Amino acid sequence: MDELWEQIEQATEALCRKWNREARIGLILGTGLGHFVDQIEQAVSFPFESLPHFCKSTAMGHAGRLVCGKVKNINLIAMQGRFHFYEGYSLRQITFPVRVMKAMGVNLLIVTSASGGMNPLHRPGQLIVIDDHINLMGDNPLAGFNDDRLGPRYPDMSQPYDANLIETALKLARDRNITAQRGVYVGVKGPNYETRAEYRFFRAIGGDVVGMSTVPETLVAAHAGMRVLGLSTVTNVCLPDALEPTTGEDVIEVANRASSNMAAVIEGIIEEEARQAQSELFP
Repeated sequence: MDELWEQIEQATEALCRKWNREARIGLILGTGLGHFVDQIEQAVSFPFESLPHFCKSTAMGHAGRLVCGKVKNINLIAMQGRFHFYEGYSLRQITFPVRVMKAMGVNLLIVTSASGGMNPLHRPGQLIVIDDHINLMGDNPLAGFNDDRLGPRYPDMSQPYDANLIETALKLARDRNITAQRGVYVGVKGPNYETRAEYRFFRAIGGDVVGMSTVPETLVAAHAGMRVLGLSTVTNVCLPDALEPTTGEDVIEVANRASSNMAAVIEGIIEEEARQAQSELFP
């Protein structure tokens, strides 16, 4: 018998000793969006490494904390930073916080990231609402023993990103004069940025943006029956015939500048969830 269920229980028990609430929304705050936790009221913070079976975040620009509290009167759990495959962790370790969020009641996961744009129409700083993905990480967090209490052996992935949430996010962006497009996210292991030939290949197979996260968390969230909204900031445009060198510092700088737009869309989604929660209480 696999030990994942027991590990989830141990982590949730540790959380509940300081924050004994049921959450509705989970946030994974990627590069440039860590400051969103400043909006969380009645916040209780946990360094990742202080929680059972959590890893330590080593990625540039990732604070490495789990922050629990309220936004718009909705209980939520936010990862201020995340884990990546290139850090040497397994995909099961990377996605363990998503399992814990589900155990704490989360049914909507908002996954954010920074990515390289491969569409010639992309511009640095614009928002991509992810409507599908391609897993080129060479692994899958659902491989191995399947505990049916966590999800089905063969989960459907015909629509891993919730269609209603996609439309809502695009409308929120339009209403706020924020440039946003639908896009297909290509997930790779990293940590290096891609070659010109790789960019051509990713574009040829249907990719719009490429990054080193998002896919594992989405797979586990879908396996667990959660609704998922994926948002990514284009931090650099990767056109093979005009490719310029990219650094981690460059990516963080653009992501920081564009973070207010993504935060505005997230706030709008949370407001929609708050209205939905209210209607459930008082139909």
